[in-house]
Amino acid sequence: MKIPAARVKELRNQSGAGVMACRNALLEAKGDTEKALQILKEKGILKALEKTERSTRQGLVEAYIHTGGRIGAMVEVNCETDFVARTDEFKELAHNLAMQVAAIPPQFISNDEVSEEKTDIELQAACLLLQPYIKDPTKTVQDVIMETITRVGENIRITRFVRFALAK
Repeated sequence: MKIPAARVKELRNQSGAGVMACRNALLEAKGDTEKALQILKEKGILKALEKTERSTRQGLVEAYIHTGGRIGAMVEVNCETDFVARTDEFKELAHNLAMQVAAIPPQFISNDEVSEEKTDIELQAACLLLQPYIKDPTKTVQDVIMETITRVGENIRITRFVRFALAK
């Protein structure tokens, strides 16, 4: 089956995957763009899961102050290399995560941090990684991080965060 270069380019723009990965996905999907996107997503998630055990010693601290200056948040986001930490995509992720912390105040990064005594906590609201992403509520924060891991090719981890709000 012959796949036109324009279709490969279109899929690449939609997914952010490499040219050959897009071409192979289109071949596997017999030219169906939606099915090819799904194939790329599944393969990307598997690759991202493999990277989650890697050490993250680089990164940045991002701060966000909400309009009016009454709420602010800081988040430390780590990756494997300073090269990725300096990319616009990583900086944007860190900024959006700081906005997330300011908008929906989490208590924990993940459900691994919740002690067994705290059974009355709603995990989705209390854990940053389980919260609906503020820019796309159909995804969780963890989904967005996994998508970024897939695109940049490195492990990304939120190490800590803090939120400040003036008393009412």
